[in-house]
Amino acid sequence: MKISTRKRDGVVIVDMVGELRLGEGTGVLRDIIRDVVAQGDKNILLNLAVVRHMDSAGVGELVTCFTSVRNQGGRLKLMNLNKNVHSILQITKLVTVFEFADDEESAVKSFQ
Repeated sequence: MKISTRKRDGVVIVDMVGELRLGEGTGVLRDIIRDVVAQGDKNILLNLAVVRHMDSAGVGELVTCFTSVRNQGGRLKLMNLNKNVHSILQITKLVTVFEFADDEESAVKSFQ
């Protein structure tokens, strides 16, 4: 899992490439989110456009990150979900928990 961050209009966008699964991306994502929140940023957008696969550990990590950000008074949203990731979120009923968008423009605007 490769993760990079960038800022746009007060929103930290976390671009993720690879697989969000046990041992590969979960710890890295957790560390990035913790660092972003520690720097005082409260609006976080996870770009999942090139996340090829996500297992139950990845789902758990998304929930952990969401809860952590919310407990610090912030908001974490998802964008560019592929069919696989969207299906997993539907099966687990997490589509009712997470806010998500299909494009960066509308996702960033949704924080305002």
